[in-house]
Amino acid sequence: MSRRPTWPTPTPQESGPAAGVLAVFAHPDDEALLAGGVLARHAAAGARTAVVTATWAPGSPRAGELADSLAALGVREPPRMLGYADHRVPDSAPGRPRWCDVPLDEAVGRLVAHIREVRPETVVTHDAYGQLTGHPDHRHTHRMVMLAVTAAGLGQLHPEAGEPWRPRAVRLATHPHAAVAELGELLDSVGKSVLSVPDDHVTDIVDVRPWSDRKWAAILAHRSQAEGERALPAMLSRLPAQTRGRLLGTEYYTRITLGPGVP
Repeated sequence: MSRRPTWPTPTPQESGPAAGVLAVFAHPDDEALLAGGVLARHAAAGARTAVVTATWAPGSPRAGELADSLAALGVREPPRMLGYADHRVPDSAPGRPRWCDVPLDEAVGRLVAHIREVRPETVVTHDAYGQLTGHPDHRHTHRMVMLAVTAAGLGQLHPEAGEPWRPRAVRLATHPHAAVAELGELLDSVGKSVLSVPDDHVTDIVDVRPWSDRKWAAILAHRSQAEGERALPAMLSRLPAQTRGRLLGTEYYTRITLGPGVP
């Protein structure tokens, strides 16, 4: 697939709140793997850039890794961790429910509060498949974000969460059929599923090679994942640099346009 500059880098005149990005992902490392290039370029351009992570407790080892990842990307805001348990790792947040089990209004309300505080132009999250492997936490995050971006713009919903704000767009991090072959082989080798979308579902193909060093440093910051066997950071670290660069140098998104600002 050819690269299309459909989500251009913010110019200095466009930077700041008007071009801000709020990324909402399920786990520490999702932000680096799925949107690290876009987050790094927005941060470098001076646009407000923030990341919400649904699972793992603040103070856990992966919380420290997340902070190091954001620092590597140049994101100046600290991690925003909802602190729920990973679907497959209950002790990731002792005493807290699994993210997939949180009451809907609670989950949506907490995301609404972050959207209204950051007031981003774009919210970035998982696609409906939950990226390639279809992890339950990924799919649930997609559903909660899609509800939250609507609720955030309606002042009579979650009024305790701040003044209403409607982002202009949601961009779903995704993988098209045409670009998934090598990555799919990696995942298939460890028995993981490979879920990709038709090529025409992709609206934004972003060349993030200028930020590849930051993106790779952010991925490696997730040390518990990079030093394992089956996690994607570990599999990527075993590849030749040229192959890894090819896999990570382009990010794909499906853009859903919501309309201007506050209704």
